[in-house]
Amino acid sequence: MQNYLTIIMPNYNSYTTLPSTIQSIQKQTFKNWKLIIVDDNSNAKTKKILKSYKNNKKIKIYYLKKNRGAGYCRNFALSKTKSDYLAFIDSDDTWKKNKLKEQLQFMIKNNYFFSYTYYNVINKNIKKKIFTPKIFNYNSFLQNTSIATSCMIVKNFKSKKIKFLETSSCDDYYFKCALLKKYKNAYCYPKFLTDYRIRSNSVQSNRYRNIFWVWKINKIYNKLNFIQNFLSIINISFNSLKKYGLR
Repeated sequence: MQNYLTIIMPNYNSYTTLPSTIQSIQKQTFKNWKLIIVDDNSNAKTKKILKSYKNNKKIKIYYLKKNRGAGYCRNFALSKTKSDYLAFIDSDDTWKKNKLKEQLQFMIKNNYFFSYTYYNVINKNIKKKIFTPKIFNYNSFLQNTSIATSCMIVKNFKSKKIKFLETSSCDDYYFKCALLKKYKNAYCYPKFLTDYRIRSNSVQSNRYRNIFWVWKINKIYNKLNFIQNFLSIINISFNSLKKYGLR
């Protein structure tokens, strides 16, 4: 398998988790990858860790001079890659060592454009297995957003029209909606290959802010009417409660 893959990681003040995240990438059995880290003007502790990788030829680090948010960081990284496939990981998540190899083989064998995996949620030292549906299309994703960004691999779409929103939350929700609108389906590789960590102070942990941004994205970008948007929010919230509980 000679396909080349770029891994995109936004990073902000993640000095406690960053080493284990990068280590999980370096241990991948699939070796034909490059990691792009876009640092969102992190603190000195985080930058010190990043600088320890400056001589690693497989890791490219860009430093922003002011905080722009994860969506901007991901879009910046997208503009720097021409690889065959794209994978995404957050700086507090980790992968099992066969994640890239097995998921890429699954995609190539079936000629899939967009895939994701099962994942483990780690929250306050509690680990929970998340079984995602076998297939998502645009309409089903509007009701259940169970594709974790760190589980995704997509073919490099090379389209400037498909981007992450540069918002304070849910930038990846819009990105997945845009991909599904254009490429129709995403397919699950049914193995637990990602540990997805929810920190108490993370963007993902703020449920009410997330609901606000999903509502806004549905209205402005997905062009849902009030009833459609209301049903989307109810179903997404219900599925989120099943996955993560009250946090």
